Amino acid sequence: MRYTGADPAVAGLAGRALTRLPEMTKATYEQILGEMTVYREERFVSHDQLFASCRDNLQFLVRALSEPGAPDLSQARATGRDRALAGAPLPELLRAFRIGFTEVWQCFVELTTPAQDVATLVAATTAIWDLMDDYTEDLTSTYRATMAEISRTRQNRRLALVEALFAGGSATEGTLWDIARMLDLPLEGTFVVVAAEAPGLGQEALPLIETRLRERHHASAWRLTPELQIGVVSVRDADGVLELLRDNPRARVGVSPVFAGLGDTARALHLARVAMNSLPPGTKDVARFQESPLAGLVASDPEASAQLAGQVLRPILELPGEEGNVLLLTLRAWFDCGGSTKQIAERVYCHPNTVRHRVKRITDVLGRSLTDPADIAELGAALRALSMFGDRARRAVRTGHRT
Repeated sequence: MRYTGADPAVAGLAGRALTRLPEMTKATYEQILGEMTVYREERFVSHDQLFASCRDNLQFLVRALSEPGAPDLSQARATGRDRALAGAPLPELLRAFRIGFTEVWQCFVELTTPAQDVATLVAATTAIWDLMDDYTEDLTSTYRATMAEISRTRQNRRLALVEALFAGGSATEGTLWDIARMLDLPLEGTFVVVAAEAPGLGQEALPLIETRLRERHHASAWRLTPELQIGVVSVRDADGVLELLRDNPRARVGVSPVFAGLGDTARALHLARVAMNSLPPGTKDVARFQESPLAGLVASDPEASAQLAGQVLRPILELPGEEGNVLLLTLRAWFDCGGSTKQIAERVYCHPNTVRHRVKRITDVLGRSLTDPADIAELGAALRALSMFGDRARRAVRTGHRT
């Protein structure tokens, strides 16, 4: 129930207490400073501001008790908003107000004459605490609403800065410094970018990852889009970050190479997405982009790389049945094993003579040699592009797109 005004006896007591406002203000101010470090050290308000707040709020309280009708609680709401904006903790704020309200009650006790019965003091006590409940309720609700507004504003600002970081392009050194400061990231240092496929619309593939990284002393900033959860992580131990990412991912996750300086975040995001797309759809695993000049070159232009893969490997990709997949598997093994027939046979689980037959079939179908350095270079780049942009390459083959 809201406070609606004190009875005449309480109002008379409050009227007499008005003359003691300077004494109550001084006593309240000194007690707050003596008992509460945050006010003594002026962390959120100056001593002058604290004294003025004590005066104004005590005056409100005593006048509200001396006048009929429900009081205007706008002062409580204004104080709640101001203290929230200053960053003052709510428990300390409420404690300071309890000190002030108690000072008023003690004044009422002193002003109660022997001629007045106990009922008057009980009524005054009830009125004070009822009014205190209403006051602190309005103050608290306004404080929390303001903190929620501040949190939303900061979160929106943070999301905008993360988006700018991943977009890259127009960021100047000064802008990057501002972004780093707001996101609690070092401007210089070593980083990785993580791109995780959303398992559902707006769902996280790496739940609570920012908190888990912080527990390992890795600063990070994250952004959730309808399709992706992306983050930039400040790393000292890349293997430790990978271990954490591999702890029960809910979808495909790609990790960029380690890079220095936030200015390269946008390119690293591209490489992380390439790594993610290298995993088969539907898997729940983590892939790290291979740090090689060829991989970087292929990843730098997805469209051209996909066209290269389609053009060079078209004859194999167009083979019917499983033959094309078998030959591609063998060709990849040829590169991975440095052309060793024995190692390829162990890799693909077949007899060395079968490997020789398949290699001969590959060169016949493609019309290329695995002894010519130029052909080897093209085939290696095409295989790398196919692993990164397989869907695009196969689509180019289906539509007959040639360069």
